[in-house]
Amino acid sequence: MWEKNQKTLKKEVNFSGIGLHSGSKVNVTLSPANSNSGIIFKRIDLEKNNEIIANFKNVSSAKLCTKIDNGAGANVSTIEHLMAAFYICGVDNLIVNLDGPEVPIMDGSAKDFVEIIKKSGLKNLEGKRKFVKIKKKIELKDDEKLISITPSANRFDVKFTLKYERSPLIQTQTNNTNFEDKNIEDIYSARTFCLYEDIEEIKSFGLAKGGSLENAVVVKGDKVLNEGGLRSKKEFVNHKILDLAGDFMLSGARVIGSLECIHGGHALTNKFLKKIFSDKGNYEVVENQSSTSNVRKILPLNKRLAAVNA
Repeated sequence: MWEKNQKTLKKEVNFSGIGLHSGSKVNVTLSPANSNSGIIFKRIDLEKNNEIIANFKNVSSAKLCTKIDNGAGANVSTIEHLMAAFYICGVDNLIVNLDGPEVPIMDGSAKDFVEIIKKSGLKNLEGKRKFVKIKKKIELKDDEKLISITPSANRFDVKFTLKYERSPLIQTQTNNTNFEDKNIEDIYSARTFCLYEDIEEIKSFGLAKGGSLENAVVVKGDKVLNEGGLRSKKEFVNHKILDLAGDFMLSGARVIGSLECIHGGHALTNKFLKKIFSDKGNYEVVENQSSTSNVRKILPLNKRLAAVNA
């Protein structure tokens, strides 16, 4: 993900699936895009004002998923796993064409998305990759929740602690991930999860209409109801790290810093991104010239990143 040039897909790819919350089938086409265009979701089922820029400022809801809209009536939800796949695979610019309001949940992780991207392959673009380099410690507390980030020389690493005392199986899990590592399959294959006793309440809100044991880990007491059990010992906290990576992709550029999060989620991450970018003294935008140890400050910001500072 730390290469010199920006990347997009080599060719257009298609897939389809069921929306976790809507329960409706959605068809998706990923189309290559030019340098500095970023990730754009396009609702092809709408005739006009159908493009939504994937940016943290466009998040309209963070309840059980990340939802973005364009302020003109177009929105798309459950984007976090697909955005995480873009982050992990090194995709900078892409158009996500879809004929419905929700990204398919697939198997509940980013595994299918990563495989689809790898099958297409990536191509270099002329534009140089940009990074948001954290300059000082930034912290946000919300009751028992905490998220903070400190400067790092050349990487984005995450320490996440998940506290789930209601579940005797999950309880407290902690994991550390460096997104510069080449093998993070345990992260991108970690599935979304819920407690069995929460299912009816979630559905009472009109959510999880497409949820099943095919796309979510369901925990009942001290047992996992899914056939085959967990994919890794820390699948629960690994999924939270996956969600965080997807939400951080809404920065408009990859972040360089060391992050710690305790019992966080989509809403906390979005508040934290707003806090980071509310003060230009918190960060600088740098360009990778040849390696992660050789970056230079970029001024002025290019068009793609200007939205971050608007």
